[in-house]
Amino acid sequence: MARGEHHRIHAHDRVQRNRLRVAQEAARLMSEHGIRDFHHAKRKAAERLGVLDEQALPRNHEIEQALREHQRLFQGDSQPQLLKARREAAIEAMRFLQDFEPRLVGAVLDGTADSHSAVCLHVFSDDPEAIVIFLRERGIPVETQTRRLRISREEQVEYPVLLFAADNLPFDLTVLPHDALRQAPLDRIDEKPMRRASLAMVEIMLAEEEGEQDEFERKLAAALR
Repeated sequence: MARGEHHRIHAHDRVQRNRLRVAQEAARLMSEHGIRDFHHAKRKAAERLGVLDEQALPRNHEIEQALREHQRLFQGDSQPQLLKARREAAIEAMRFLQDFEPRLVGAVLDGTADSHSAVCLHVFSDDPEAIVIFLRERGIPVETQTRRLRISREEQVEYPVLLFAADNLPFDLTVLPHDALRQAPLDRIDEKPMRRASLAMVEIMLAEEEGEQDEFERKLAAALR
C-alpha cells in the first residue's frame, strides 16, 4: 500500500472515530443535562472533546442513534417508565385539547423522552389567542414564547408556543394555523416532514406497548416457575 493511501485511510478512520466520540458525548449531554437541541449538544460535545474538524461532527441522526443506545445502556429501567408516563399524559392532554386537533410530536412520540422531556404537541387554530383563553379560563397559567420552524428547506416561520405544567409534567404547545395540518414542518433530524400522531394513533401505540409488556411478563413468570 502506498504511503499516501495509508495516510488517507488512517485519516478517514480518525474522522470516523471522532464522529462516534462526539455523537456519544452529545447523547450523554442530552440525556444527563436535558439539552434538546441537537446542534447545541453536538457543538458542546466537540468543544469538550477538543474536536475541531467539521468533518468529524456527526449528523443529527447519528446523535439520535447514540442517544437511544445511551438510554438502553444506562437508563434501561427508568426511561421506559418515564416515557410511558408522558405518553399517558399526552393522551389526557389531547383529549382535553380535542377542539384544537392536537398532534403529538418530539421525544415522547419517537421514544427518546426522559425525565427532562416535555410533552410536545402541535395544536391548530387560526387565532392563537383562542387557545390561550381556553387554557386560562380553565385555571391553567400559561407562559408564551415563540419558535421558528422550517416549513421548507428555504423558509422558516415563527409560531407561538404555550408552556404550562400539569401533574408535575411540562407541556409545550406549538400553535399552528389550520392549513398546517396538511403539511408538517420539517424535522430537525432529517429535514423531512415532522412525524406527528393524532390522539387515536397515540392510544393505539400505548395499547400495543402495554400488550407487549403484559406478554413479556407472562412469559417471564412462566420461565421462573
